Amino acid sequence: MIIIKPKEKFSFSDLKEIWQYKELLYFFTWRDLKVRYKQTVIGVAWVIFQPFISMVVFTVFFGTLAKMPSDGIPYPIFVYSGLLFWTFFSSALADVSDCLISNKGIITKVYFPRLILPIASCLTRLVDFAVAAVILIGLMFYYHYVPSLLGLVMIPVLCLIAFVAALGLGLFLASVNIKYRDVRYILPFFIQMLLFVTPVIYPPSLAGKYSWILAFNPMTGVIKSARTLLFNDYSMNWLQLGISTAVCVIILAFGLYYFRKTERYSADII
Repeated sequence: MIIIKPKEKFSFSDLKEIWQYKELLYFFTWRDLKVRYKQTVIGVAWVIFQPFISMVVFTVFFGTLAKMPSDGIPYPIFVYSGLLFWTFFSSALADVSDCLISNKGIITKVYFPRLILPIASCLTRLVDFAVAAVILIGLMFYYHYVPSLLGLVMIPVLCLIAFVAALGLGLFLASVNIKYRDVRYILPFFIQMLLFVTPVIYPPSLAGKYSWILAFNPMTGVIKSARTLLFNDYSMNWLQLGISTAVCVIILAFGLYYFRKTERYSADII
């Protein structure tokens, strides 16, 4: 008889195991995409429609009426670039937080690396990000913005940072969600509040001398750096990006640690 026990902590051998199950990772990612758009009227167009309508609403109320500053960038493209990354982060965070509960039938019957489920959830949202980026490309043509070579190279890096932030925080919340189902009710409110402490609809400079505090929000460095690299209107703040990246790494390390700690009994209480 073979007894499979989860490890107490994450190690590089886990990455090797995930690679061995790469076909299963592909299956979960493809399954989530098909389930989401099956029997829908507008299908994948909703991925574009949601941030686009949000951009219109924010532009009318914050850009036109409230005269929110946008660092010299036209407000529609300013806010859409922030919404693009924010929508990816927030939706991936929500999916990862619920991935264990929504797949409890598989978890309790078959062994596979549990990390595949949260990674697949983030990859699914990364596909949505790529689709929604079509509108951003159109806006850049309309407003005559041409990204620099550095910008084209760094955008995938910024996506990776946002990916790590959503995965790390999501792993912790997914582990807590197994024992306390309140997470699925509290998380939407938490994400809504987090939107207003993230420079999506306003520039970090609006916080004045306290703008450095925003750097500890992992999405601050991502969004501001994306705007710098794509629109090239102000100097790149590498320190702020470095702080946000360091916070993401810490969040991921803590998320992996807590996920491994609770994985030993997750199948019993799920």
